[in-house]
Formats: sequence, structure tokens, C-alpha cells
Amino acid sequence: MDYRSVHRRSIEDRAGFWGEEAARIEWQTPFTEVLDYSRPPFARWFVGGTTNLCHNAIDRWLPTQADSRALVFVSTETNEERVYTFAELHREVQRMAAMMLALGVARGDRVLIYMPMIPEATFAMLACARIGAVHSVVFGGFASVSLASRIEDAAPKLVVSADGGSRGGKVVPYKPLLDEAIRLSAHKPARVLMVDRKLAAFEPVAGRDEDYAALRATHFDAQVPVTWLESNECSYILYTSGTTGKPKGVQRDVGGYAVALASSMKHIFRGSPGETYFCTSDIGWVVGHSYIVYGPLIGGMATILYEGTPVRPDAGILWRLVERYAVTVMFSAPTAIRVLKKQDPSWLSKYDVSSLKALFLAGEPLDEPTSKWIAESIGRPIVDNYWQTETGWPILTVAHGIEETPTKIGSPGLPMYGYDVRLLHEQTGEEVGANEKAVVAIVPPLPPGCMQTIWGDDKRFVSTYFDSIPGRQVYSTFDWGIRDEDGYYFILGRTDDVINVAGHRLGTREIEESISSHAAIAECAVVGVADALKGQVAVAFAVLKDPADAATPQQRLALEGAVMGVVDRQLGAVARPARVHFVNLLPKTRSGKVLRRSIQAVCEGRDPGDLTTIEDPGALEALKQTVRG
Repeated sequence: MDYRSVHRRSIEDRAGFWGEEAARIEWQTPFTEVLDYSRPPFARWFVGGTTNLCHNAIDRWLPTQADSRALVFVSTETNEERVYTFAELHREVQRMAAMMLALGVARGDRVLIYMPMIPEATFAMLACARIGAVHSVVFGGFASVSLASRIEDAAPKLVVSADGGSRGGKVVPYKPLLDEAIRLSAHKPARVLMVDRKLAAFEPVAGRDEDYAALRATHFDAQVPVTWLESNECSYILYTSGTTGKPKGVQRDVGGYAVALASSMKHIFRGSPGETYFCTSDIGWVVGHSYIVYGPLIGGMATILYEGTPVRPDAGILWRLVERYAVTVMFSAPTAIRVLKKQDPSWLSKYDVSSLKALFLAGEPLDEPTSKWIAESIGRPIVDNYWQTETGWPILTVAHGIEETPTKIGSPGLPMYGYDVRLLHEQTGEEVGANEKAVVAIVPPLPPGCMQTIWGDDKRFVSTYFDSIPGRQVYSTFDWGIRDEDGYYFILGRTDDVINVAGHRLGTREIEESISSHAAIAECAVVGVADALKGQVAVAFAVLKDPADAATPQQRLALEGAVMGVVDRQLGAVARPARVHFVNLLPKTRSGKVLRRSIQAVCEGRDPGDLTTIEDPGALEALKQTVRG
């Protein structure tokens, strides 16, 4: 096999290609049609086939791997470590499924999961899949107003939650946030199932709240058969922020998602049954859905569920887990790696990571200095990849399970099979040539695994994603990109994060990468700030590897000039930031994404907006003081 012929066939012969890939999962009833695209842009995959995500993640492996590791739970917050075999996971999921049925949950009902990174959260997701309920996982610790909007939109019959989570040694009580969210929501879930970790005391609501431990004992020996679902039934809803209005509920199917994940485990991640997968994300995000819970288990692999940070108890924790569990595939975010850049480098060589086939990084642009640094530090291949909540699995990367295609630093890679990726001019819709900046778009039908629609709002699905480029019904990623002569794509940032300086359109990614190449910089964020003369100017905020480099006003001024000089040399004077501010922390969400719109608002003297997901409110306050000077 070679990559280009596989990709070509996946576009020109979708039915043949995906019909073969569908054999990677088990079907109760064979599908009668691979693809129904009679109502563009809505695609229905594996029509008529019945299957089940939980069956493919657990039951199918019982004959051959019942006593093999399936779920490894590690919490450096509570100093716990538990290992569940496939047989044990099977029993726990059936107990959870029996509880849900007893609490009135039926096929098609929604179950909202608001939990920390604990095994019970995984049990709940898989139990929903088992009985045909639709789960909606909300990132643990979301503030009440944000949680309420999701409760109101999904209208869950049951909420599964916990007393609290912990991050960096600090307990985050969940129950008060949940109670307030339910109070604010017009929809009131009938039941709340509470896992009491003894982290935060709480008062149960009589007649509504149920204790997980007590119900588990009641259903300890439960046997709950799989509910076979038609491939296009809804498996879950996952909310992602919109530029305006309420969050968008990304709706995923059953069969297409299972096939896409099984296929990606083979072709992209090169995982095999019996191996171990370690993704450092959170189940509240799409990476956690696809590559903590469903993907690895569907591939017959053990998966590590980690509650903790990359630096607690020390900066070697991630690599210690790789060694301890002989991890073969690791998935993390560039932010986590940049955090490690500021730690003692000896932690990176203390543990044996030779079991790793590759370290995959995604979630935000991977800058060249960070990529080179981690590759040299651990001596393992680094594979960038680019995708979205909406797609569920990578759009751009390299498929080493098909062919040992070379990687290019700074590029997430090539279009994956099934994705007909184009670069289209934002105003004319015409395709551009090599090294020309344009909008990254996908010609539909979207491949299996991608979103079906926006929950309860087909019209918004079409208008948001398929009507933004004139004259073309194509899926817009809302990201700028370029493609080189070899077909490799480079992502340049969001189309709504473009800086227009005196008529010159500049991607923040380009400037950030240039600044990050300076030896003193650990990470940075660049935003466009309104300017009376130029329309916008770029303003940079940089975190130093050693704060002592800018301890005095003279040092700060000299370093700022040096950083600007780097941008001048690499991108030209037009891209030079108006200011480079040095800060101790960048304001980020708990998942590690930089809050660029909030930073921009602070610079322009505006309200920074919704900060419910911010990791450290002090970071934004410190940034305000820096801007005020």
C-alpha cells in the first residue's frame, strides 16, 4: 500500500473503501448501503447495519483478552492507581447500565456526565453506549451558567456527577456548581447519580439525588445485554463553543464513528490489541472521547485514564507512566510539552520510553522549536495531527500504518483518507495553488466519524459549516492554511484570528512560531489589537524559560527588541509586533488552550467575556496589569 493511492481510492470509491474498513468492527446486522448521500450535506453511513460501541469496545474482546488490562486509572491528585481487565470493565459497565435503567433511562434518552477523570466516568459513557442512551459529557468544573446551557439544550433524563475533582492539589467541588446549574436551567433532570469521592462534603437533594455506591451494591451481579443500534442513531452529543450564541451540540453516530476509530487505530496510530495507549487529555473534550475511551478499547488496547498534571508530583510523571505500563502510543498537546520545557530537562531521560512507537501531538499548532526539543529529548518520533471536535478523528497527519511517509516540522501532514481537503479563497471560493494562503475546507460528504448535525438544529449545521464560502457547499474548518509543493498542509490560525495590518493579512500562528524560535521564549500568544492608524497591530505575550532574563526594565527592553528582531528577520517588518509583553503565565482553559479572544479584549479595554473555563484567573489579571504598564 502507498498513501496516495489509498487516499485517492477513499475519495473516488467511497463505498468500496469504507465497505472494507467496516470489517474492522463487529456488526449484529450487516449494512445494506455504505453511504446514503441523497440529502447533501447530510451523510448517512452503513445504512441498515446494527452495531454497538460498547460491544466493540469490551464484549468482542472477552473471548481472547478477558484477563488483559483494559482501563488503567492513575490519579496523582489522590494517589490512587487501579487496573481493570476487560472482564472487570465489562462487569462495572453492566452495573452502571443497570443503575441507569433502574433510574428510568431508556434508548435515545440523554444522560449528562459531569465528572472528573475517574473510572466511573468511563463506566457511565460505556453504559450509555450499551443501552442505547445518548451521553453528553461536560468538562468537569465548568461553571454553572455554562453547564446550565448544556442541560437545557440536551434535556437529559439523568445527570451522573461526583462530589468533586482535584487539580494541582486543589479540590474543585462539583455539586454546588451542578445544583446551581439545574436551578438555572429550564429543564430539570429527573435523577442525579452521585459518586462520592469524599473530597467535598455535599447535601443530597431528596427525591432526586442517588448514591452511586449504594446502587452499585444493589446491581452488583447485573447482566445487561447490548442494545443493537442502527448505524446512524445518535451515540453522543459534545458541545463546542460557537463564535456567537449558545454552544453547538456536535452530534455523532454509532457505526460510522466506530469504523473511523477502528480504522485510525490501525492506519494512523499503529496500535495493536494487547498494547497500551496513553492520552493525556480529558474525557470532557473530543480527544478524550475518541482516544481515551472509545478508540483504544475498540482497538483492543489498554487505555490510561490520568487525573493530574504533567508536573505533579514531578516533571517525570508522564514518562514514568510510559515506562511502567510499556505505553506504545502516547497522545498529548503542545501546551503540555511547552510546560515541560520550563522544567529540569533531566526528567526526560530518567525513564525508559523505548516502548513508544510515537508521540502524537494535537489540539493547537505545534511550533517548530517545541517539536524539535521534545523529539531530541525523548528520542522518539513526533507526529503532529490536526482535527476538530466536529470531525472526531484526524483530518491532517501522516498515516504510518499505511506507509512510512516522512513528517515535516511545522506541518500536521497530509489529508487523511476519506477527507477531500481543499484550500479555497474565502471570497471567490476558488481553489488556490501551492504556498497560497486560503481557507482549509473539506468537500462533502464528510467521512465516517464526523458530526452528523448540530443537536436539534439541522439548519444551523448547514448555515454554520457549509454556507460560509461563496458559491460552494463545502465544510469550512474556519482555519487558514497553505499547502506546499509536496501536498503538506500548514495551519496558520483561525480565520477570525487573522490580523489585518495596514492591508496585510497575517496569521497569528506565523508570528507566534517566529517568536517561539528565540532561545529565551518558552511559549507565546499573539493577538490583533485595534489601531487607529493601521487597523490592527500585533501584540505578543511571551513566557520566558528563565524570568531572570527580564528582571529589570533595561533587560525587558533589550529582550523585547531582540524578539522583534527575530520576527523582522523571519517574516519581515510588516509582521513585527507593536509590543512584546513578558508574563509568567498565559491565560488558558483547563484543557490548555490559550484564551486569545480574552487577551485581545483586555488589550482593547473590553470585557474579556466568558471565563468559566479559565485555569488560573490570576493569569488574566496579571496580564491586565502588564498591559496597563
